[in-house]
Amino acid sequence: MRCFDFSNEEKNDEPKTAKPISVPFSTSTTSMSTDRDMRRSGSELNSQNVSDLNSQNVSDISTASSTKNSFAVLSQRQSNLRVFTFSELKTATKNFSRTLMIGEGGFGGVFRAVIRSTEDSHKKIDIAVKQLSRRGLQGHKEWVTEVNVLGVVEHPNLVKLVGYCAEDDERGIQRLLIYEYMPNRSVLDHMSTRFQTTLPWATRMKIAQDAARGLAYLHEGMEFQIIFRDFKSSNILLDDEWNAKLSDFGLARLGPSEGLSHVSTAVVGTIGYAAPEYIQTGRLTYKSDVWSYGVFLYELITGRRPVDRNRPKNEQNLLDWVRAHLTDVKKFTLIIDPKLEGKYSLKSAQKLAAIANKCLSRQAKTRPKMSEVLEMLDKIMETTDFGTPQTPLKNPVLKDSSETLSKRERLRKRLIDPIIGENGWFAWRSWRHKAC
Repeated sequence: MRCFDFSNEEKNDEPKTAKPISVPFSTSTTSMSTDRDMRRSGSELNSQNVSDLNSQNVSDISTASSTKNSFAVLSQRQSNLRVFTFSELKTATKNFSRTLMIGEGGFGGVFRAVIRSTEDSHKKIDIAVKQLSRRGLQGHKEWVTEVNVLGVVEHPNLVKLVGYCAEDDERGIQRLLIYEYMPNRSVLDHMSTRFQTTLPWATRMKIAQDAARGLAYLHEGMEFQIIFRDFKSSNILLDDEWNAKLSDFGLARLGPSEGLSHVSTAVVGTIGYAAPEYIQTGRLTYKSDVWSYGVFLYELITGRRPVDRNRPKNEQNLLDWVRAHLTDVKKFTLIIDPKLEGKYSLKSAQKLAAIANKCLSRQAKTRPKMSEVLEMLDKIMETTDFGTPQTPLKNPVLKDSSETLSKRERLRKRLIDPIIGENGWFAWRSWRHKAC
């Protein structure tokens, strides 16, 4: 999935129309999108110490917004983060061995490791260590934002930040983040064709519920509001019990100050997920996250990426392709992920698509709050019989590439054969999509 980095820094109150600038695509573990002013050299970073990191303004809001929009405000709150030495992490990761690498992107690498608990030296804890590359595209500001946000925000549906490392060594600056280990990888990984198993329908519904709960907490659950700004399937991780947790808050921003309707920022994120009004104006509200969530729901329903250049031209944009199948039930069944092999509740799928359409309203003001979305999802979960619970394999196995390719071709032929129907059951007029 390509990410974009628009330059849209306002010099006055009137936002400019942003034009996309492509940067290398991200891996499934994190976004490689950055604000331009995040790209700083190692020599610049070397001149700063840890206390400077927490005191600087790490938000790219416009001058019209209050300083309350800066995450530096959060750094004044008490944090329970553990401060690691680089030597500790070097030992835990066996000198950052590639055999322990579980992810890699423009930011650097992510390594699995084991540490001892500070409360009980006999207890071991699995962790994921993200190392910021000095040559990476993900900027220093994003590292600071992660520390400031996850250092004071805690919720069952947000990945827990265990601690961080910020020190210099003979090779220069070292910036690392230490998270709880999420053994079942990201939702994106499971939606791909690389795994032998797919996420059962009941699990997908639970993931939708968990993700909505996490966003609702960020938007409405605290005395301040956090806008995720990069909500997508690769930033939703699964723990050993298949609970979904939001991760990667490097692009997050505090919501607008009292009396303001939006925050003006540089436009960053991932193509296919960003709300149209945000792309066009750079004016960010929590409703931008709601749009991204709507896109994600269609990912869960279809098993497809928001933008997939490997598909036929008329199927490359997920929302455009889906829209043509919402006129009747027969057409709708064509968009449901064939990897489910018919093992799903049609009624709950229709209701989930209806929620997605509300989230994808072109008018941001008419989109529901995430707390309202969560209420709708709760009702679906309460009234749907999912049958015998199914759980994917603990350790997903990659498929043989030739087998995957042949199956993909068979599915493609199946899905592009249209079934015409006259009785419409679904109104899609609430949203229209323009390709990013």
